[in-house]
Amino acid sequence: MNDFLTSLIQQVDALSIREIVIQLIVAAALGMVIYLSYYLAHTGTVYSRKFNVSIIALTILTTVVMTAIGNNVALSLGMVGALSIVRFRTAIKDSRDTVYIFWAVVVGLSCGVGDYITAGLGSAAVFIVLLILGRIKNENRMLLIVRGARSTDKRIMSVVTEYFRRRVELRVKNTTDETVELIYEIPLKYFSRSSNRAESIEDCLYDIEHIQYVNVVAQDDDISG
Repeated sequence: MNDFLTSLIQQVDALSIREIVIQLIVAAALGMVIYLSYYLAHTGTVYSRKFNVSIIALTILTTVVMTAIGNNVALSLGMVGALSIVRFRTAIKDSRDTVYIFWAVVVGLSCGVGDYITAGLGSAAVFIVLLILGRIKNENRMLLIVRGARSTDKRIMSVVTEYFRRRVELRVKNTTDETVELIYEIPLKYFSRSSNRAESIEDCLYDIEHIQYVNVVAQDDDISG
């Protein structure tokens, strides 16, 4: 039993410098593929160059960790214990960013164990999927923002609801002692249909006394709360 445990703890199949360099080069190359995919799939304010560069570094670092661990069970347990105390508090602006982080980690793990075929084919498949579907954005909503005297909130709600025939959803209601601000979400198709009417929603709302402003905003994935 002691001999079995000793064999697990001891390092097996130490890599040569050449093999380590190859792993890092492949990891860096596939990291650039991830970088290119992120660049192509993200546009507008949601794109972060710093995050994109970090993806390449994460791929290489994961490869380094796997190379350092190798077949050493004791070192792997120690590495897990060390990493478990690290807390990451960086906010993810886009849910797609999680995919790229996981992609970088998987590529790093694959390169760290020398499985370049899996890393390459998997990266190619993910690259194609994200290239085709990654640029899809949810742009089928409009936001109607109305601010006026607090005493007019019920009248505003009534006008908006009747104008769009109840095809609206109240998302936010901000109030002070004197004012009220209402934010409605309206499906784009219903908002487009209303544009054919003789009187716009803005005109209907400004007919109410003490309305300060009426804003219409196109909501998409680049706008985050």
